[in-house]
Amino acid sequence: MPKKMLLLSNSTTFGYGWLEHAEKDIIEFFSNDISEILFIPFAGVTVSYNDYTEKTRTKFAQLGYQIKSIDEYDDYKQAVLESKAIAVGGGNTFALLKALYDFDLINAIKNKVVTGTPYIGWSAGSNMVCPTIKTTNDMPITEPKSFKALNLIPFQINPHYTEGIIPNHNGESREQRILEFLEANKDIYVVGLREGSTLSCTDKTLKLLGDKPMRVFKYNKETIEFNPGDNIDYLIK
Repeated sequence: MPKKMLLLSNSTTFGYGWLEHAEKDIIEFFSNDISEILFIPFAGVTVSYNDYTEKTRTKFAQLGYQIKSIDEYDDYKQAVLESKAIAVGGGNTFALLKALYDFDLINAIKNKVVTGTPYIGWSAGSNMVCPTIKTTNDMPITEPKSFKALNLIPFQINPHYTEGIIPNHNGESREQRILEFLEANKDIYVVGLREGSTLSCTDKTLKLLGDKPMRVFKYNKETIEFNPGDNIDYLIK
């Protein structure tokens, strides 16, 4: 079976409740084939895993899905192996990746998704499917074994992407930081995924969902904007 991933830039979009902007996409993604989803809350830092799970459980129950947290299992790896679908929440990307390495879950999750288990992630959970986490916006509050992530897509995502610059603020813009990344990583694309936007990805197709364009960066190439409905399959080929 082909890979099947739904990658959200964020969980909270201005004017909407938590994950509300993506409800339609989530329902269409899982359809009627899935009833229970394994939730991985390890990106949560200022919220307990239990509270994060309950928040996620409440939202997904409204959409018709049951959430079971990996933290509720004695054997995390077995929980992944038995899962019918996987949801990885946002938070701190470094904390999330460190936990996946510490619990030896990288290959288990990757193998499940490669063989067709649906995967949904938001923010840090979307960063996790990239080759590395080097385009996260998060502070490195902890040190994972490696920056290498699940490598389920051949490009990098920068969630919460904005071209906005705070007046009188002299720090680098998001675009400047991505261009710095490309100076050191010349052979890979970076997708600037604006808030409220989602990527639907299989082995052969990539679709931008939502109502905002995304930006695609590549070393020494002109930055391109794509709108929902545009053909962006070249990013996964």
